[in-house]
Amino acid sequence: MELIWEGKYDKNGKRVAPLRVALPFQDVETVNESVHERQLGLFQMAQGQPTEWRNRLIWGDKKYVLPSLLPEFAGKVKLIYIDPPFATGDNFSYSVQVEGEDFTKEPSAIERKAYRDIWGADSTGTVKSLDSYAKWFYETAVLLHELLADDGSIYVHCDYRVAPVVRLIMDDVFSPANFRNEVIWNYRRWTTDINKYHDMHDNIFYYVKTAAAKYNPVPVEPTESVVTRQERGWDQNVVPISGKRQPQLLVYDQEKVDKAVAEGRLDLSKFARIVRREPGLMYASDVWADVYYINSQAVERTGYPTQKPEDLLERIIKASSNPGDLVLDCFSGSGTTAAVAERLGRNWIAADFGRYAIHTARKRLLAIPLVRPFVLQNLGKYERQVWQRDEFGGDEQRAAAVQRGYINFILKLYHAQPLEGYGNLHGLKEGRAVYVGAVDAPITESEVIAAIREWKRSFGQASDSYATGSRSRLTNGIDFLGWEFALNMNETVKQMAAEERVNVRFLTIPREVLEKKAVEQGDIQFFELASVEVGAITKGSSLSLLLNNFVMPPGSVPADVAEHVGKKWDAWIDYWAVDWDYKDDTFHNQWQNYRTRKNRELLHRISHDYDAPGKYCVLVKVIDILGNDTTKTLNIEIR
Repeated sequence: MELIWEGKYDKNGKRVAPLRVALPFQDVETVNESVHERQLGLFQMAQGQPTEWRNRLIWGDKKYVLPSLLPEFAGKVKLIYIDPPFATGDNFSYSVQVEGEDFTKEPSAIERKAYRDIWGADSTGTVKSLDSYAKWFYETAVLLHELLADDGSIYVHCDYRVAPVVRLIMDDVFSPANFRNEVIWNYRRWTTDINKYHDMHDNIFYYVKTAAAKYNPVPVEPTESVVTRQERGWDQNVVPISGKRQPQLLVYDQEKVDKAVAEGRLDLSKFARIVRREPGLMYASDVWADVYYINSQAVERTGYPTQKPEDLLERIIKASSNPGDLVLDCFSGSGTTAAVAERLGRNWIAADFGRYAIHTARKRLLAIPLVRPFVLQNLGKYERQVWQRDEFGGDEQRAAAVQRGYINFILKLYHAQPLEGYGNLHGLKEGRAVYVGAVDAPITESEVIAAIREWKRSFGQASDSYATGSRSRLTNGIDFLGWEFALNMNETVKQMAAEERVNVRFLTIPREVLEKKAVEQGDIQFFELASVEVGAITKGSSLSLLLNNFVMPPGSVPADVAEHVGKKWDAWIDYWAVDWDYKDDTFHNQWQNYRTRKNRELLHRISHDYDAPGKYCVLVKVIDILGNDTTKTLNIEIR
């Protein structure tokens, strides 16, 4: 039997393969790496030597992340666990705590788009068909099959809505012969549904790549009835030689087997596999009723409705991997897989396309005692370059036309009019000039200065100007739209512009721009950059940093959250970190402080002692309650 969905085959009857663009990863941040480890890594790279392994937390869509992992990790991942979206908007919402109260963060535009695309659902979430989900999941399974080692295992966590489709696709990709179990996770949670039987289980499909896959029996606490039988001295696994055929697997405790062999009741040569059971223990079946749902008061709760218990992942990781093995989760959410793998001494790669998910996972990992250094990565400008090439053409002979097409596209999304005949001013909106940054580079100070000078030459003395055939009132303002911005842009350059009597604003081009459905549905919002004020005091070899203020532009957060925060500027901040010796490369997180659900306090001052005098660049990164980061650099001198 074959599952067929729209788009599975092309017009020539050939299967449509998943996207296979391998893009280079960019190191955005190293976390918990010592100065010595940092210097050693730089030395090893300079010498062409392999560097020490770093676990990876990747911000990006799996459709780009998975093919980009293949060149390095094809056939090397020992365990894959995925918990992909089921069929509910809850997959993309999470709880944000502000001043002691929880606020539900609704799915972002790209998250809503992903949900609708996967399920072929309309804007209300009504599912129209499973075709789009089948195509989406098949492409994922094919790439995961290539990443999995020959002795590796994969677990797919789903529920009744997609279980039949998932099972058929996994059979198609991994072969029915490599199916091992359908695990039923039976849990209890509060429900008020009285129109049907309560939904109290999820499905977990366990497959291997080949028969060489390893499996470690998982001991569990015996049920009360088993304990009673053991106390009576009866063991159902010890079967007489004569009579019934003996099982091929013997689970035993030493005393009873020795006695059975001595009495001639047991022939060990008949067993293909023998596993010793310590007294009072059993091994896990395919129904897990002893792993409990995360309640609202659980210590491990992060605020994600779809968060899975650490006990669940611990069982899977222990069963199908050993210390030092590589574990992958490309729908990592709040980071449960990575956190448990770290605690159990496995290497791990975790990816998610939600910015807040990555931030939550980073905090969760940092809370683990003696957590190993890890790196935060994304595909950054390379992903955008692929998008620009596919959307506007990649012909070098048409570079100017491609660039103009891109600029006009962004201007349209920003509801601005194109402005022709200028080198550094691209559009006009409500009297303000608009500048659009390139897809593969941050907007720099020199770009801002060039735009300001052109504005002053062309419009500085005029109160009115003509643009694209219509009369438009010009004010003293320029909006800069960029994917990224040079450090400190929001402070130093704004001050310089103010001295020139030009009001400038810096707004981020959101990643949703890359998604056609998000564009078609009008889900694009440009948000102004936040700004942070940090004071610095030096005394001898010591530097003290003071977090003085944080300004969140209006319109960046839901109105109810903004109202609750009020004028408490520090309530916007969830996390801040410092690189004491920034080298204009990757941000090296050498110190951090953050809020947890149990501890809402945040430090405002931190000190650091330098080993040697000299000039240092200090980079401070602040992450707000929605997961957006703002940076500030300070140049200090230690005498």
